[in-house]
Amino acid sequence: MSQKRKLMSPLSILMLVIVLAAVATWLIPSGRYDRLSYTEGTDFTYSREDGDTLLPFTQQTLDSLHINIPLANFQSGAIKKPVSVPGTYKKTAASRQGFLKVIQAPVKGIYESIEIILFVLVIGGFMQVFNESGAMVKGVRALSETMKGREAWLIIILTFLFALGGASFGMAEEGFVFYPILIPIFLAAGYDLLVPVAVIFGGTQLGTLTSFTNPFSTIIASNAAGVSWTDGLTERLIMFALTCIIYIWYVVRYAQKVRKDPTKSLLYGFNDTAAIKSMLPEDTTADSKPDTRTKLLLLLFFATFAVMIYGVVKLDWWLLEMSTLFLGSAILFAVMLRLSESLFIEQFIKGAESLLGVAFIIGVARGVSIVLNDGNISDSIIYNAANLTGNMPPALFIVMMLLIYMVFTLFISSSSGMAVLTMPIMGSLAIMVNVPGREIVNAYLYGMGIMGFITPTGLILPALAISHVNIKAWWTFIYPLIIILFIVCAACLVIGIYLK
Repeated sequence: MSQKRKLMSPLSILMLVIVLAAVATWLIPSGRYDRLSYTEGTDFTYSREDGDTLLPFTQQTLDSLHINIPLANFQSGAIKKPVSVPGTYKKTAASRQGFLKVIQAPVKGIYESIEIILFVLVIGGFMQVFNESGAMVKGVRALSETMKGREAWLIIILTFLFALGGASFGMAEEGFVFYPILIPIFLAAGYDLLVPVAVIFGGTQLGTLTSFTNPFSTIIASNAAGVSWTDGLTERLIMFALTCIIYIWYVVRYAQKVRKDPTKSLLYGFNDTAAIKSMLPEDTTADSKPDTRTKLLLLLFFATFAVMIYGVVKLDWWLLEMSTLFLGSAILFAVMLRLSESLFIEQFIKGAESLLGVAFIIGVARGVSIVLNDGNISDSIIYNAANLTGNMPPALFIVMMLLIYMVFTLFISSSSGMAVLTMPIMGSLAIMVNVPGREIVNAYLYGMGIMGFITPTGLILPALAISHVNIKAWWTFIYPLIIILFIVCAACLVIGIYLK
């Protein structure tokens, strides 16, 4: 128990990272690249430190700035954020972040993350209203009976599906809605709390590592690097299959070991007994088949997720639409359960309160990027990394790109933000050292994917908070896998640069 108290909370870890980011603004010289952006109209906006200039919206403009991006990518809206202009880095006046800026950073982060915070709170309210029906308990009992003796297949199938979601349409924050569903199922099957985190968060994160059609990473990065997103698709599909096999084997091996001997759990002695008891379905041995009303409630429950996935994939839905969907479903649950207005509001708020800590973690994590950007050192980090690798042989260059993107992910957790900030620079550098542009995109994907398993500025801390898992146990669980994935990805990149 004393060991458990020594572990820092997720919010404390993030505040420490914000402080370290602020210290970095005192140590790293400030600087920035010029930016080129396009919204609508007949001109680009070229942004320098001293002001903005309008440039003709033509391919000649892009070519003159050494931006290897087809004009059509701006016209279609595939690239919406400002793009860094290669060769324009200039040192700027220092913008050191002091005590006040450190205190403001988490508040600003919450402001900028309000959409996802509201999404998480609405999910909490939705789940609480649904849980009041008792349908979850009956559904878990029925599934546990059906999967008895075949629980490992549940891990295999679900992990693959979450990885597929991450690789195909960028599933990430959407995974939060599945924790309340799957945690009771895995606990009832005799696994520990690390297993649902490994399946849900780990599955979606694994998918982002080998994203083959993810519009938020692969397509934006390829466009920003000036290559077609289909270039390298075969390699990414092979890597998706290979990493899925490795990851699923690793998780199933751990889960089965814990199921046979609970003392082998990395959470043994650290578990929050009260939290586990609250997540376990009561009286899982009771013989109670779902009645008609329960089946209807479960149908609406799973239909909500099906509509969410369809909306994200086919209708370009994002957090506003998803939040509206779950709020509407919560109201439908209340109508079906004949809850009074006061009881519905009480339960919804109670559910939102249960995820308030998770919501704060998400907002505070954004504060790290705010400090780096306000301190004008994000571009300095990219510039120095480009200079470091500029004269390396191709094989060493691409492995260094993998390592550099792993480091970048500690500071920039947004995949689309990382793409538009770095790809024009690194893409131009790749041409100079005779490395295919697709491999720069793959190095970016693999680097962000690997480091995303542990970076505090990503989604791992909210995932651990919602599952009541301490970060020390997660690091112990995941670090051997990170080493394996790094070796596999580095080998794949080196092979890829020689496949013209």
